[in-house]
Amino acid sequence: MEIHIGDRVADVTLVSKEGNEVQFLIDGKPYNVDIVMAENGNCSILHEGNSYNAELIRSDNGKSYDINMFYRSFHVDIVDTQAKYLRMRKRTEEKQEDKIAAPMPGKVIKINVAKGDRVKAGDIVLVLEAMKMQSNYKVTCDCAIKDILVQEGDSVNANQILITLNLNNEEE
Repeated sequence: MEIHIGDRVADVTLVSKEGNEVQFLIDGKPYNVDIVMAENGNCSILHEGNSYNAELIRSDNGKSYDINMFYRSFHVDIVDTQAKYLRMRKRTEEKQEDKIAAPMPGKVIKINVAKGDRVKAGDIVLVLEAMKMQSNYKVTCDCAIKDILVQEGDSVNANQILITLNLNNEEE
């Protein structure tokens, strides 16, 4: 998941949790901590022989926290994988680029076009399955299919280009 701490963006992965012992990666660096949570939102954290106390104030949506530690305060936003995926999808739908790329690893379920086809804004050109969800990929302007770089059933990586487009709506 992605965590925003002020202006900093950190990639955080939970490796294991057993009782109070938690192992996770922050930007690829491993951390082992002992965390004890109290009912009132306070927690005690032990890391490498150092003790830290923090007060967590949770927002209404449960994805944002204000964290108070001694003389320091932080605002933290947690961006889970699904929210990040939806944000990336929304951004790509705003302005059509000359390609359609996979926002995350997945599998090509259906390709609704062929090379040279002319498509209209809103047409679904490809269906991709990621995280057990199928997503329709549409074009947001009239254009032509320049090339299809995948086949139905292919597994794809994040940011892999799936289809290239000619935004001038000319056949190749």
